Amino acid sequence: MSRPVNAPVQRVRGAELRAALTKALSAHFGKRRSIVTLERHPSAYRSSFAIEELHLCLEDGTTLHLMFKDLSRQALLEGARLAKPAFLYDPLREIQTYRAILASEPSGAATCYGAALDPQAGRYWLFLEKVPGVELYQVGEFGIWQQVVCWLAAMHARFAGQAESLKQAAHLLTYDGDFYQLWMRRARAFLGQTKPSVPMSLRRRFERLAEGYDRVVESLLGLPVTFIHGEFYASNVLVQETGGELRVCPVDWEMAALGPGLIDLAALTTGRWTEDQRRSLALNYYAAIRPNDR
Repeated sequence: MSRPVNAPVQRVRGAELRAALTKALSAHFGKRRSIVTLERHPSAYRSSFAIEELHLCLEDGTTLHLMFKDLSRQALLEGARLAKPAFLYDPLREIQTYRAILASEPSGAATCYGAALDPQAGRYWLFLEKVPGVELYQVGEFGIWQQVVCWLAAMHARFAGQAESLKQAAHLLTYDGDFYQLWMRRARAFLGQTKPSVPMSLRRRFERLAEGYDRVVESLLGLPVTFIHGEFYASNVLVQETGGELRVCPVDWEMAALGPGLIDLAALTTGRWTEDQRRSLALNYYAAIRPNDR
């Protein structure tokens, strides 16, 4: 999830970045583009990897404001190294998601201006539009949240029934039985390692949760599968109001997956909502994804 952090030290040399950008932009626009000026600043907001904001001026006077996300293993920030298991890391997942899935659908996604890949050197760079929006968690107007949940339902409906083609298009995670059970095994192992320091009350709560876990997994496996963001928290969703229209732009697709849409809905509705508000968001989602059932 995006949060302001201390700016990391730039690890990519200017000449390398300029060369990669020139190649990516030329491919994106379908003709040779030359960069006249390039300004770069570490972004105050990031997720797991180092991100820079780039301001470019091209030879024809075109100006671009981009985000440069370094998905290389060595660019993974220390906190993310500790929080995310190594088996989740696949730099091609987000890159291919932008290139193969989000290029035309759903509306609102950040424009991908290209990528620079060199697996032997461990280089995985992504160049994206700098979307001039605000994080959803900063928005207090409930009506905006209702529009976002309807956008989410539309995305899930758009990709329903396309699991096989999507799996071939990108390196997506798959929410299957093995994936769900893996997290319970990890939780049990972690609890076992820290058991002396875990209060008995917390251990009892965990065991109650574990007792019903298989039933929950069974229910999840019975739900329709679609393309999901995987971390659809309010801090990972940008919103921009222009001309009476709301642009919804999720960012940080590192955990993009095939799974039940309710995973994204659950992430979006976390927080200090009342039960009535949470129910209202869920009903808006249901009405948007199943309009014929109203």
